Amino acid sequence: MPATIRDVAKASGVHISTVSRTFSAPHLVNVETRTRVQACAEQLGYRPNRAARALITGRTFNIGLIVADIANPFFPPLVKAAESQARRHDHHIFVADTNEDAVVEEDLVRALAKQVDGVLLCSPRMSNSLIEQLSREVPLVIVNRQVGGLPAVVMDVAYGARRAVEHLAGLGHRRLALVSGPRGSWTSREIRRAATAAARTARCELSIVGPNLPTEEGGLSVAEQIAHGPATAVLAYNDLMAIGLMEGLHAAGVRTPEDISVVGIDDITLSRLTRPKLTTVAMPTATAGRAAVDMLLAYGDDRRTTAHVNLQTELVVRDSTAAPNPRRPAEPGDAAGTV
Repeated sequence: MPATIRDVAKASGVHISTVSRTFSAPHLVNVETRTRVQACAEQLGYRPNRAARALITGRTFNIGLIVADIANPFFPPLVKAAESQARRHDHHIFVADTNEDAVVEEDLVRALAKQVDGVLLCSPRMSNSLIEQLSREVPLVIVNRQVGGLPAVVMDVAYGARRAVEHLAGLGHRRLALVSGPRGSWTSREIRRAATAAARTARCELSIVGPNLPTEEGGLSVAEQIAHGPATAVLAYNDLMAIGLMEGLHAAGVRTPEDISVVGIDDITLSRLTRPKLTTVAMPTATAGRAAVDMLLAYGDDRRTTAHVNLQTELVVRDSTAAPNPRRPAEPGDAAGTV
């Protein structure tokens, strides 16, 4: 027969209500008692009734996690880390995928609102005004985007983009291209802003190619344009696009990095398996997943907190970047341009 709350109370020498508080409101139980009760529960194999706890506390002990594209290798480490962190706090994660669709994103937030204690909204495509409206229906923590007045966990992609441009300029490249991400992406705007400023400082010309789908196919689709353009080096919105671009360049007879250097962003596992191995900006996705769960649980119903976590990114130099091929076009003037 499964252990009951009475068994745990008897074994730990406390009242049944103390056992209940240990699992429903642990902050109300002193550390020594809470530790003893939890140890006895573990020894007896006791698991609290989540439905009963929800009735008592008004909480579901569930968290929604909405991502733009679960098939993108950027997201699984974040999801896995968030699930692990939630379990440490006796919460469960419901994962949902929007397929880069802002309408689906809104529908999912509204559908989850009554089933969870809050939602982690990762790389959202909705407008700021709509996100703010939804935050009045359910607590939100935004990951990889800043929305005024809402808690956010941000990976400093702007810093990474600057470092990528500085790296390419340091190798001698003066004609650069930025293969941008999807329309409406806050991350893509941050990359563009930072890359443009860094290129101007380094006296490089920067052409913007996009917007594009944030997929391997998105990179493939611009390969011909890059292959026949003046750029000797490219920064892509993410690793998938960079990998697709390198495939397309190879098919067009353009070598990486001998003819065109390529830099990605994310540092997904595939970036270390390509040939050449991809130079990229490492994004701390697992750390972001854990931080987002902690932030949601810490602030609960305080939906207008300005809590903000900024996580550092890092340029990882591998084999897809090198000095420019002298047979590419000559150095440009000082102005940056767009295509």
